[in-house]
Amino acid sequence: MVKPLFFFLSILFVIVLDQWTKFEVIARFEYGESLSVIANFFSLTYVRNTGAAFGFLATANPTFRVPFFLIVPIVAMVVLGFLYRDLPATARWRAMALGLVSGGAIGNLIDRIRLGYVVDFLDFHYHNQYYFPAFNVADSAICVGVGILLLTNLLSKETHASPSV
Repeated sequence: MVKPLFFFLSILFVIVLDQWTKFEVIARFEYGESLSVIANFFSLTYVRNTGAAFGFLATANPTFRVPFFLIVPIVAMVVLGFLYRDLPATARWRAMALGLVSGGAIGNLIDRIRLGYVVDFLDFHYHNQYYFPAFNVADSAICVGVGILLLTNLLSKETHASPSV
């Protein structure tokens, strides 16, 4: 019961938080509008991303880009489903990590289907000179989920490694 609880609650949490924050950004900001939260470091900025992470393929031909970004998340969710199915019943951290990645993929897929682009708004920069590409809650969940998967995999291998002779 632990594995499905962590997996499905993680998915639900990410989708709800992601869509709520994007709804608030769309409702309160004009496209391109920015609000400084921490001077010279962090702003909320309404950005529309037609590409993938960091705008990858944003300028690609729409006849390729649009189907690509609708198909890839669906394929990823199928793969994540198989990974989830093969987890041991007690693998709560991995189940949660797969849920975070799945929830993030679904959150951004909802945007692509509903709006034709992904709403990004978390904008980190240094003195308005060096910018990290804007991102959103779904992107954060994907990164955190992948990080947890990598960490649990690394710790699992260290725990089960045989002593060297």
